Amino acid sequence: MKMNCIIVDDSNIQRMAVAKLIKSSTSLQLVAEYGNAIEAKNGLKLKKVDLIFLDIEMPIITGFDLLESLQDPPQVILITGKAEYALRAFDYDVTDYLHKPIAPERFEVAVKRALEKHKLKTAAKEDDDYIFVKSNLKKHKVFLNEIKWIEALGDYVKLITDEESIIVLSTMKSFEQELPEDRFMRIHKSFIINLDKVDRYNSRVVEVSGTKLPLSRNRKAKLTEILGK
Repeated sequence: MKMNCIIVDDSNIQRMAVAKLIKSSTSLQLVAEYGNAIEAKNGLKLKKVDLIFLDIEMPIITGFDLLESLQDPPQVILITGKAEYALRAFDYDVTDYLHKPIAPERFEVAVKRALEKHKLKTAAKEDDDYIFVKSNLKKHKVFLNEIKWIEALGDYVKLITDEESIIVLSTMKSFEQELPEDRFMRIHKSFIINLDKVDRYNSRVVEVSGTKLPLSRNRKAKLTEILGK
C-alpha cells in the first residue's frame, strides 16, 4: 500500500530534502511539489492525495492558514524550524510534527504513523462502501473496492469484480453517476475503471488488473492529472 503525498514548502532546498526522503520510502508516492499554499490548495482539487508534508512558515499564507481553509484535509505531517509551534500543531489533528533539519529515522517514524492511520481509514471505508445492483431479478451487494471495471453491453452494463461478472440493466451514464468520482473514471465510451486497480497506462490503453482497456484520446489528460504520473 502506497500513500500519494505532496510537499508544500516555499524553500527549494527544503523541498528537495523532503523529496529525497519520500523517494527512499517504499510507503510513499510523491505526486506533486508546491512552493506556496495557494498552488497547493488548487492542486488538491485535482489530485488524489493521502498525505501532505506541510511547512508552517510560508509568506502570506502559512501552513496553519492552509489547514484552516481545507474542508476535508488528508493526513498532514507538519514541518518547521521552530519548536514553539509543536503544541499549536496538534490543535489541527495533524499526524505528526517534524523539526528541521529532518533526521531520516524520525521521518520513518512519522511515515509509519501515517501509514497505520491510512490502513485503518481504508479498511473502514472498504467495509462501508458498497452498492446494490439488480441482476437476474435479484439484488446483489457489490463492494466498490472489488469492482475492477464496468463495460458497456448494449442496454446493459457488465461489472467486472475480483470474483465474478454481473450483468445489470443500465446505461453507462446512469451507472457512472452511482459511483464516487474520486475512485472511478470513464476512460472510453464503453469503459469505466476503478482508479485503484490501474497497473499502468499509455496514450492508447489502460491496464487494469492485468487487462488492457482502450483509452480515449480526450481522456488521457484527465487520467494523468488524477493519477499524478
